[in-house]
Amino acid sequence: MISTHNQNDILGIGLFVATALHAFVILGITFKPFDPSKPEYQQQSLEVMVVRQPKQQPEEDEQADYLAQVAQSGGGEKRLQEKPQTAEPPAPPQAAQAPPPLQQPVSQTQPLTTAQSEQQAAVENRIVERQPMPTASQLLNSKNMEIARLTAELERKSEAYAKLPKRKAISASTKEYKYASYLDAWRRKVERIGNLNYPDQAKRDRLYGNLVLHVAVKADGSVDQIRVLHSSGHKILDDSAIRIVRLAAPFSPFPNEIRKETDILDITRTWQFLRSGKLNAE
Repeated sequence: MISTHNQNDILGIGLFVATALHAFVILGITFKPFDPSKPEYQQQSLEVMVVRQPKQQPEEDEQADYLAQVAQSGGGEKRLQEKPQTAEPPAPPQAAQAPPPLQQPVSQTQPLTTAQSEQQAAVENRIVERQPMPTASQLLNSKNMEIARLTAELERKSEAYAKLPKRKAISASTKEYKYASYLDAWRRKVERIGNLNYPDQAKRDRLYGNLVLHVAVKADGSVDQIRVLHSSGHKILDDSAIRIVRLAAPFSPFPNEIRKETDILDITRTWQFLRSGKLNAE
């Protein structure tokens, strides 16, 4: 059995050792102020790289330059020691921006000058000012003047029309004796002159055909106008008909019963150049 004296010695030694250890620990730890500029206090970052799982695992390279989640094989002709980069998803397409609306030109009203303002006021006053109503006498005079003007204009037109020659159109179908008699005498003269001056070329080339000729004859028997209304198809025959009329002119003057009511006779006949070399004016 251990005596009380020995127990006290052991307890004293334990306390001494414990006190010495605590003093060593306390005195051995030093405290310094925090300085973020010093390298040891700068924040260390941890870079995490996510690699998509390939369809086929490449063979592991025992001499790999970097560590990754899965084995990767490099590509290219030149071997560069670079860290593999994580493929970033493509940026979403931006919606097409509508073009800015066109700015409408702002109409600027120019201020009116004093002279313009006075002129505009005078015009407005003249518009507002009412004209006096015409009296019955003024209306009657105005109406009479308008009637006189219309009457004078009608008289001028009547005089101009009266000066125009009086014309009468006749043809083979005319049955009135005084015109039919004159027309028959005109036809016989044309046929006689035409057969005497029948175109030689038409005889040589055996040309024949019909044409419609209009001849305007004045009261004294002279020719006013000659027109071919329908061609025969041969220029030599058309020209020969016109030449025969000029050779036969002048014709007989109008008799008194025709001269009283007619200044010009418009004679339309069909001229026939026959194969036999004769002229017939129907």
